[in-house]
Amino acid sequence: MEVKHRTARALVQRLDSSTAAEAIAEIRLLSKHDPEMRAPLADAGAVPLLAARLLDHHDSSDAETQENAAAALLNISISAREALMSTPGILDALAAALRLPLAAAAQHAAATLYSLLCVDAYRPIIGSKKPLITGLVDLIRTPGASTRSIKDALKALFGLALYPLNRAALVELGAVPPVLALVANDARTGVVEDATAVIAQVAGCYESVDAFRRVDGVRVLVDLVGASTGASGRARENAAAALLNLVMSGGHKAVGDVMEVEGWEAAITGLAGGGVTARGKSKAEALLRVLRSERQSQPPGRDDSETGFDVSAPQTLLYSSSNSNSIG
Repeated sequence: MEVKHRTARALVQRLDSSTAAEAIAEIRLLSKHDPEMRAPLADAGAVPLLAARLLDHHDSSDAETQENAAAALLNISISAREALMSTPGILDALAAALRLPLAAAAQHAAATLYSLLCVDAYRPIIGSKKPLITGLVDLIRTPGASTRSIKDALKALFGLALYPLNRAALVELGAVPPVLALVANDARTGVVEDATAVIAQVAGCYESVDAFRRVDGVRVLVDLVGASTGASGRARENAAAALLNLVMSGGHKAVGDVMEVEGWEAAITGLAGGGVTARGKSKAEALLRVLRSERQSQPPGRDDSETGFDVSAPQTLLYSSSNSNSIG
């Protein structure tokens, strides 16, 4: 192990030399293929020097080095998350990487954020940085973005949304329209599943009700729950969980939106009767109970601005703690 520490120190010393670009490329490869090199590289001080490369926009010919630096930070984060988060300016560097013209660097930055968001305590810290959220949202909006970039950005948004107080910020910063657009229009394997997982979490705040209304999101989700769309079982289950979280957080207002969609009861009943998993069946059954109970108890002339539900419930509805670090 001492040999690895010596190698790490030698590489980090080169980061301030004329061979810095070559050293960064070596660090990327070593941290990818040798997991035991990650902690020594962090201990030797590689993280702040790599992060500084992402903030340097003066030399456009240095794009390959910036990509290598972003990839190296991703690799190191897998084994040394605390070293990254304790580095001053690391989140600013990742926000800058999300906006680099080189798509691969932005994708590595999104994946690094998801890696960091696996730690519960980091979610409120990262969620307080609005440029990170807008960078992720812009990444999924990018025309021609690769499947891997889209999925890494969605995973990071999902990690952010696992912290309940981040959900309103995601709504405010425009996450709902592009994520729902992926749900409605994207046919790539796994993208709809990941997008619905994000939507299901974001739906757990009252602010999401109006955001869903502006893009006809409830109709998209009800259609997805139904078997006729041919959506995967996981996507249908996530859509049902999103609707459940929405009505629990949005109350009468959200319930009314669901009931206005033609065929809502048949779609949800179909999932309740033949859910792919026990989770899907339980979400659909719970959603039916809420909607039918509300339909039976509707007083005339009701003000739909009243919630009438326990708005603290959604944060525990979708995922258990055992799988909170993975999509869907």
